[in-house]
Amino acid sequence: MVDTTLRDGEQTAGVVFSNQEKIRIARMLDEIGIHQAEVGIPVMGGNEKAVLKKIAAQGLSISLMAWNRANIEDINHSLDCGVDAVAISISTSDIHIQYKLQSSREEVLEKMVKATEYAKKHGVYISVNAEDASRTDYDFLVKFARAAKEAGADRLRYCDTVGVLEPFMTFEIISGLIEDTGVDVEMHTHNDFGMATANSLAGIKAGARYVGCTINGLGERAGNAALEEVAMALKFLFNKDQDIDTKLFREISEYVARASGRILPPGKPIVGDNMFRHESGIHAAGVIQYPGTYEVFSPEDVGLERQIVIGKHSGSKALILKFKEFGISLSSDEATEMLPMVRRTTVEMKRPLFDKELIYIYEDYMHKKYEKGIDYSTVSTEQ
Repeated sequence: MVDTTLRDGEQTAGVVFSNQEKIRIARMLDEIGIHQAEVGIPVMGGNEKAVLKKIAAQGLSISLMAWNRANIEDINHSLDCGVDAVAISISTSDIHIQYKLQSSREEVLEKMVKATEYAKKHGVYISVNAEDASRTDYDFLVKFARAAKEAGADRLRYCDTVGVLEPFMTFEIISGLIEDTGVDVEMHTHNDFGMATANSLAGIKAGARYVGCTINGLGERAGNAALEEVAMALKFLFNKDQDIDTKLFREISEYVARASGRILPPGKPIVGDNMFRHESGIHAAGVIQYPGTYEVFSPEDVGLERQIVIGKHSGSKALILKFKEFGISLSSDEATEMLPMVRRTTVEMKRPLFDKELIYIYEDYMHKKYEKGIDYSTVSTEQ
């Protein structure tokens, strides 16, 4: 797996990592066991180049890749940083060639080959990036991939730059590209239509051996494929364990969220707070009996904890379990009698209840039950 949080992730509008944050994220990626990290753009100079040199001097096990345009100057800046891998990127779609590069297909090929051959002479690992590959004429893309491989590229990064792929199309294109060129492919997908993770997996299914992601799906516009989503899908849906310490996912997700100034949504797949929060009475009862009823993997697998939330839809079994956390043993009758009070309060509050609020309800219930003799088994549950 290839992580590009420190390059494509930082290109998110409004996101800037401090030097210390970049170093810390690189260390965390290394600790997790990510195979390669794209750490930045050396030709930017200044702080960017200085921090990339510091990252390269950390003695990390992870392969470090620097991003470059298809020119010799960029590559020299990367080599000066001490990275062991370079990405050489150039647009391949006609719309980019005409309006962005104001160039031609022939010149694109010439620049890519020249830069690749130069990098190869310096013994670094090379990814040639076909920017906007998903909108590139297929025959030209095949020609581009073959030329890159012949020039010494180790792999081709297939960039769905504006996120226009869908999984069925992805599978067809990547299968054909690998068959027609024999090149190793890296999937690099964007989430403009909400399909970045699905497209990455479709590419892998088609034979791509590399996949580029970011922590939390950080990236330009709607973001990139989220590393934690792709890794867990590969492990649990594809039976392809990447030997990554997924138990650290929540920790790095929280850190990147803070560093990027982007909130980690409660409903975020894999690492969001709601992943293992159960309120519905039927769901909570199932999870209490056997977690596998509503959980595909355990919360500990990604550094989270299971939570039984007491709210409007909670049942008596969840209430009994929750009060066990407080050292209080509720009988089934007591839990059933308390439920109307709990549900009424959650509707009034328009949210689940805090622990102290549950204790207050319990105290009121016990007081009324034993002091005033009120039978709560007859209380209506209608709202």
